[in-house]
Amino acid sequence: MRARHGRPVHHWRRDLVELAALFTAVAVADAVANLIGHGPDGPALLVASAIALAATAGFHTWWSRRHAPPVPDSDTGARSAAAARPTGQSDDESAPAEGPGALWRMRTTVRDEPGSLAVLCTALAEARVDILSLQTHPLGDGTVDEFLLRAPQALTATELTRTVARAGGAATWVERADAHDLVDAPTRILALATRTALDTAELPLALRQLLGRCTVRSLPGKPSDAEVVPVEGVLEDTVMRLRAPGGGVLSVERPYLPFTPTEFARARALVELDGRLGPRIPRGRDVLTLPEGNDITVRRVDTGDLEAARAMHERCSPDTLALRYHGPVSDADRYLNHLLSPRFGRTLAAQTTSGRVVGLGHLLWDGDETEVALLIEDDWQRRGIGAELLGRLVALAVEAGCESVYAVTRSSNTGMVAAMRGLGLPLDYQIEEGTLVITARLDAVPVPVPHEDGRVRLGGAAEHG
Repeated sequence: MRARHGRPVHHWRRDLVELAALFTAVAVADAVANLIGHGPDGPALLVASAIALAATAGFHTWWSRRHAPPVPDSDTGARSAAAARPTGQSDDESAPAEGPGALWRMRTTVRDEPGSLAVLCTALAEARVDILSLQTHPLGDGTVDEFLLRAPQALTATELTRTVARAGGAATWVERADAHDLVDAPTRILALATRTALDTAELPLALRQLLGRCTVRSLPGKPSDAEVVPVEGVLEDTVMRLRAPGGGVLSVERPYLPFTPTEFARARALVELDGRLGPRIPRGRDVLTLPEGNDITVRRVDTGDLEAARAMHERCSPDTLALRYHGPVSDADRYLNHLLSPRFGRTLAAQTTSGRVVGLGHLLWDGDETEVALLIEDDWQRRGIGAELLGRLVALAVEAGCESVYAVTRSSNTGMVAAMRGLGLPLDYQIEEGTLVITARLDAVPVPVPHEDGRVRLGGAAEHG
């Protein structure tokens, strides 16, 4: 009997067959009894037949119990206590238990045929690899599948690549992932769009997080750019070029992995969103108290503060400007428009209560690296302003996911060297032709926390800018 909706179902045809078999057996038994009973040895034959039947029935019962398959405890699928054990635990108690596994990001190309993805997934399952997420990027002659995997710790990238190759995957790329990759793609893209909408300077960072390890460069605009880079952009294998919202060209390069049309469309949509919203920066500000009691305000600035920045240049001495710009003092003003543009990074300004800018701190996107630079007006040096600006710039770099920041200065600029050392981070020093490059690794950076009244008490770190 089979069950339907939890109740047994009877079939009348089976009942008729069983009833007919019963009547036939009674008739045969009656005929045999009449034949044997009227013979000379009838009673003895009947007793022997009964004993043989009983022995046959007992042997059948013993054989059935020994070779019958195991029966579940109930129709609900419940397992016995011996069968109920944690998933993945071996029958051999001495077998070592597997750890949580390693996270991998993998991209491979499969044939655009029915069943090709199923073969690949089956091969991964046989290798005890768990598929956490999957994205497909259709191509002309195949499909690029992007996986987030959890694999056994003992499985190496080479073994994983070989497993995928045997299942039909080609041009496979594998790298370690982390917990941040567990966020699903739509949620991550929406978060990047939100960050871009709030701050123009977020666009290069959003593109880098959207496309993985890539180099984003902002190239200045030229008259021929309209012909070289059309409105819809250009995709060339591992390079994509897009019209920058503020003019010029955005070049995105990823030599180790070609871009797919899906990634190109996502990047183009993000750049278009940035262009439609126009220039914008957060307008938050913090009031800081200097050791002598004066208050200054730290806020984000852009090209709208160009005149105030030029006025600070005029009040700075030639030596201070030379330490900052590493070249002729006459070129200092020419750099300001680029430095203040949120297309190329973030700029913080220290401003007095009268509205005069006395310090500038720049966080500049330099391809896949990040540069920090400071300029403090002469009369406001050695008051902790440079150290405060540098700490906030580093916090912004950490928030943006940068692995390190570097500062280019002269070995004689003891103020900048002291400010970098004051970060309390691992530093690397390189000297080339009198130019000192100090690189700080951003493993763990404390973010400045203001007091309840919004003020932050500064120390007395020294700086020259």
